[in-house]
Amino acid sequence: MSILVFTLILLVGAFAAGLLGSLTGLGGGVVVIPLLTLGFHVDIRYAIGASLVASIATSSGAASAYVKEGITNIRIGMFLEIATTTGAVIGALLAAYVAPGIVAVLFGFVLIFSAIMSLRKKTEHLELSDTSPLAQKLKLNGSYPTAEGKVSYYIRKVPGGYILMTIAGVISGLLGIGSGALKVLAMDVVMHIPFKVSTTTSNFMIGVTAAASAVVYLQRGYIDPGIAMPVMLGVLIGAMSGSKILVKANTHKLRQIFAVVIVFLAFEMIYNGLTGKI
Repeated sequence: MSILVFTLILLVGAFAAGLLGSLTGLGGGVVVIPLLTLGFHVDIRYAIGASLVASIATSSGAASAYVKEGITNIRIGMFLEIATTTGAVIGALLAAYVAPGIVAVLFGFVLIFSAIMSLRKKTEHLELSDTSPLAQKLKLNGSYPTAEGKVSYYIRKVPGGYILMTIAGVISGLLGIGSGALKVLAMDVVMHIPFKVSTTTSNFMIGVTAAASAVVYLQRGYIDPGIAMPVMLGVLIGAMSGSKILVKANTHKLRQIFAVVIVFLAFEMIYNGLTGKI
């Protein structure tokens, strides 16, 4: 296979990954890494490096739009970014010492968890008026615009959310995905941040977390421009297309269909990891 053909196939595959990632809310990395490792037999560490570069590009574009709309809580994002960035650097450093097969198995289990989380019922938690003293001191409470006007929300269990965010960062650095499922678990379930705010704030954070991990991967030579560039372009275009489709599509049915695809990819990664094919 020539370099041109490889690049074109990779570009198309990355576009599909970005499209699927955008429609499911899980990010392109959940499809890009299996695509590269299972489809092209790329070393999983190079696949993770390419996925991290793509995450930086897609997060930066989407995050700016949500910040302008006033939905993203920048204070929460910057506070929790300390946890995710610390975790991401630890995860990226661990990646050099963990066998590729083990990384593939862990990746598979995280995919299954992410698929389950993508199907759970979303709650806004707007009935709460109490908040933690720490959230008040850090001024984390906020509001976001709706059709009926601004809606206020109150943050709870800040330390619990911080710990979960650190774990999410480790997974992000080790596996090269946004670990959005764990971030939503921390922000939505534990801290009781409204779903719209938690998802947009998570998107705002993903780029910085990925950048912290990418520096370590770059220093170790795991970011190959020939792989990372078409993956970044494909995922970015796919994510932009997915965001337009998402407005008109039945998101629940899409999530159900793609959850099946993601679970299938997860079992493939686990099988290949256990049998030493990755």
